[in-house]
Amino acid sequence: MGPPRPPVTAGTAPSGRKIVHVDMDAFFASVEQRDAPELRGKPVAVGGAGERGVVAAASYEARRYGVRSALPMRRAVALCPELVIVPPRFDAYREASAKVRAVFRRYTELIEPLALDEAYLDVTNPLTGPPSATLIAKAIKVDILRETSLTASAGVAAGKFLAKVASGMSKPDGLTVILPHQAEAFLAALPIERFHGVGPRTAERMRALGILTGGDLRARDPDELERHFGKSGRYFHAMACGIDDRQVEPNRERKSIGSETTLERDVARRADLEPLLVELCQDVARHMERHGLVARTVTVKLRFSDFRTVTRSHTGTEPVPDASVLLAAAVRLAFEVDRPVLPVRLLGVSVSQLYQAGSLVVQERLRFPPLP
Repeated sequence: MGPPRPPVTAGTAPSGRKIVHVDMDAFFASVEQRDAPELRGKPVAVGGAGERGVVAAASYEARRYGVRSALPMRRAVALCPELVIVPPRFDAYREASAKVRAVFRRYTELIEPLALDEAYLDVTNPLTGPPSATLIAKAIKVDILRETSLTASAGVAAGKFLAKVASGMSKPDGLTVILPHQAEAFLAALPIERFHGVGPRTAERMRALGILTGGDLRARDPDELERHFGKSGRYFHAMACGIDDRQVEPNRERKSIGSETTLERDVARRADLEPLLVELCQDVARHMERHGLVARTVTVKLRFSDFRTVTRSHTGTEPVPDASVLLAAAVRLAFEVDRPVLPVRLLGVSVSQLYQAGSLVVQERLRFPPLP
């Protein structure tokens, strides 16, 4: 599923609002290197080592070889033969995450966790410290390092989108501030690949349309973008225009994770659809891994050339832990169940019934699956 559509109103983020996005650096891998000194300085991948294993996180040493999250582990080893594969320890990651969030709570009550390793903070009216988002972000980074021996990167801006982009500008251990008067020029020069929700395939389609930067996005008609990219097109346009009045939501609970793409042309052949399904499953799996979640329900969404939309779901007795298992379920739902025999114009994959990996809730659900 595409990013949520923001309110369509003129203007930019409310004046005076101060948002900090904090993103831990290579979180799972950094925890492993912290706890096992022999791993420091080495290329490390957290994930499964089996035939169908997938990278959940990669250290910066591994990233230099092209190893990244959601990559099949076989491919990661081919890129980096010296790669050290470490099985995930979600209890350790949750413990570190809890310490990081305790730091956040010193400065604000308005905290919206996005995953174990990242969160939005509204520090417009901080609980302590100076009324400066930049100084608070610096203090948070210092506290996190002192109390967890881990580094974090932070972005500061007047809206959530810009704060999130900023936190990734100078990793690791970075701090990037985008002041309100800098936002328009920053967005205009921002490559379209840096917009949230623009994956490699969407970026390729945008480049084919001559859209290379946020300035190019801003110049396009929102209706045109919606025709090419669905509702996400309007979201991209709004972000490029600096329209982002989304609030930090402290009580937000994630009920599902999904990814979908509107195809540039209708596609009929399974051989052409399967690579798209792989990309969608990898995208969803990457988000599950970052949140430390597993799922029990997989849903595939298909919109056909006649605009009929069909969804097919399956709820298993075992959790879906990674991209390979998710893909196997998605392939069955997309191609091996009853559906119209028509070309496809939109394809989507989502997961729901989410639980923390290794949690007692998951264990109990597996022991006592719900009645049909």
